[in-house]
Amino acid sequence: MSFRTGELVTRHSYRHDMLFRVASVKQDHAILHGEDYRLVADAPISDLSRVEQRDLEKRRRTGKEKEDFSYRLFRQDYQFMKDKREHQSTDGYQYAAYFQLPARVLHMDGDAVYLKKCIELYQRMGLQVHGVHVHEKEMPFQITELLERIQPEIIVITGHDSYSKHKGSKQDLRAYRHSKYFVETVREARRVVPHLDQLIIFAGACQSHFESLIRAGANFASSPSRVNIHALDPVFIAAKIAYTPFMEKLNVWDALRNTMTGEKGLGGIETRGLLRTGMPYLEEEDEQEENDEEGLESV
Repeated sequence: MSFRTGELVTRHSYRHDMLFRVASVKQDHAILHGEDYRLVADAPISDLSRVEQRDLEKRRRTGKEKEDFSYRLFRQDYQFMKDKREHQSTDGYQYAAYFQLPARVLHMDGDAVYLKKCIELYQRMGLQVHGVHVHEKEMPFQITELLERIQPEIIVITGHDSYSKHKGSKQDLRAYRHSKYFVETVREARRVVPHLDQLIIFAGACQSHFESLIRAGANFASSPSRVNIHALDPVFIAAKIAYTPFMEKLNVWDALRNTMTGEKGLGGIETRGLLRTGMPYLEEEDEQEENDEEGLESV
């Protein structure tokens, strides 16, 4: 049986538990990228099975339900934070002439398909994002120029990863496909902006070496229990930070509660929020500027 790049498949040996895209085929082996989870794997062609349309529709429906649930949780949190900010900014009066300065996000992704999905979610959430498709091995060499040019407040460094136990123990960074490149990228970013609250960094993908990423300077990272993480989870964490007022501290659980993976796949350190509110709001600004400044209110 032959397979084409981009085909959706599952693996017999793993009881068809996860949906993959065929990234490349070499002789009797294929490199696979998770369709919903940031996992890279290789498998013999004989282990692969094409996904029937009925099964595909069921998997996608289930995945969409999970994504929508996380988004609804985020909306609830956002509305609570918005009401609290309005009260604090207006001293309790019904005077709504204020504006907000949302954080800029730089999202570096090793997977172009995931990047597109993430950008759509950022935009749905009203966030300013600059997305860049960069292979994981090239990220350490491109991060400095991107930081200086875009000057983001939040960086997401992600793509694909995996742990191979035949290459070493879980403590051995060499046993991971791309963790070392994520670590190097975080270190380079911290050389430019050392302060943990001036530049917020999320780094990692499925099964990534969490401890090394945190030690390198990431605020949030994957994966504490070496489990797979959902492709959109980094966006939910970035959005939570972006919409938390800069005078407030965001604890780790509050950042993780809206994600689809949770604390087994994601973790981090206490981090200050980035949203700044100002007054007065200038009425003569055009409608497009109003929509940009209201952020999620235009969703």
